[in-house]
Formats: sequence, structure tokens, C-alpha cells
Amino acid sequence: MSSSPSSPTSWDEPEGLAARGTLIVLPGRGEHGGVYARFGRRLAFDAYRVRALGDPSADPSVLDEAAKLLADESLPGPKVLVGSDTGARYALQVAAEHPAGVDALILAGLPTGPWEPGSWDDELAARTACPTHRARLADDPAFRPGAIEAAVGLPEPRLDQVQVPVLALHGKDDQVSPLDRALSVYEGHGHVRAVTFAGGRHDVLNDALHRTAAATVVLFLERLRLSPELPLIAEGLA
Repeated sequence: MSSSPSSPTSWDEPEGLAARGTLIVLPGRGEHGGVYARFGRRLAFDAYRVRALGDPSADPSVLDEAAKLLADESLPGPKVLVGSDTGARYALQVAAEHPAGVDALILAGLPTGPWEPGSWDDELAARTACPTHRARLADDPAFRPGAIEAAVGLPEPRLDQVQVPVLALHGKDDQVSPLDRALSVYEGHGHVRAVTFAGGRHDVLNDALHRTAAATVVLFLERLRLSPELPLIAEGLA
């Protein structure tokens, strides 16, 4: 992992392996790129480069940085925007504004309206059921508790403005963005594949089922590498 105040937090493929693509992560409210270390390491182990930026809701210049990474020819394709919480809304915005640079989107915990936790303990419980990630957030001086109360403040997500494949990940027990409301946003868009997680909470990439979420992402990426039509590469037999 590498980072500096003026660069994204980065994870690269193991030495000796060819990179299989690039993921650009837009965190949610209160988060920063380092929050996705577990996700970044796991995807990098599978030879995908990961670049995690800052919270766009706190620093709009992050969107310019994302656009630069999409245009950076030294980063291998396919290039995929990954957004969590409000980062998912911003990922849709970036993809609509820079369609030539985005090969796919991964949207985790897309927010559909305001949410107000009663306490810090309420926020932790709503974010994740993973004790390791809860402890990490509680001890992280760069994480901003309470930021999730901020109004979404973004245009309504317009899936019709994005023509690339979309993988939508959502926890079935998401209190911040209830599942039925999120699914209603994706309904009717054939290029969206929604995957829900039993018992999953809002920060689905850092939840108790984070390994399953990462495996779902890898399968999506491997299919994307073959074709934008996402051909099946694994199929169960009765």
C-alpha cells in the first residue's frame, strides 16, 4: 500500500504478475481511501490495481482526480469506478461525464435519502457488523463520525445516462439505505446486476461478508475482461 497527501491510496498487483485492470474507489461520507485497505489488498492479490481516493462529499476536487486516473494511460484497463455510499452517487456522475474512460461501475450501498443515527454506536451498528472494521473506524483519527448524517445533496442517480455494465451491491439489512428503495432505483435497467447480502449492512465492502463481496467483485471483473456483455464463466449444474 502507498499514499501521500496529494495521491490516492494505492495497492498494486504482486511482482511478476501482469495487472488485470484498475479499480478507482470513491469512498462515502466520513471515509477516506485507507478505509478500503482490506478490499484493496484482496483485489490487488488477484492482480487488479486499486486506487482509493478521498470523500468527494467533503472535497469535490476528488472528482477531478478520478477523471485524471481514468485518463491515465499508464493504468491498465478495464477501468472500473467503485463507489460506496455517496461515493456510488458520485461514481454515476463521473461515469456520465466521462463515458469514454469508464468500462464499468460497482455501486455499494447506494443512498436513496437522509438518515440520522441516534448515536455513534448506532452509526457503527448501521455501517457494519464486522467487529474488525468497527474497531478500525472507532480508532481511526481520519474517519469523521457523524458525517453520514449530512444530506446526500446530489442529483437523482440517472442510470439511463450510463451505458456500461453496473454491479450493484447492497445489504439486506441496510438501515441507512433501505434495500427496497435502492432496488427501485435499479429497476428497469438491463445493464445493472444487483447482488444482495443476507444480514448485510450499509458498508457492504467492509461488512461481515466482505470476503463474499470481494469474490463477487472479482467474478464481475473477470467476466468484464472477456466482454462488456459479461459472458458466464462459471455455472452450477443440477
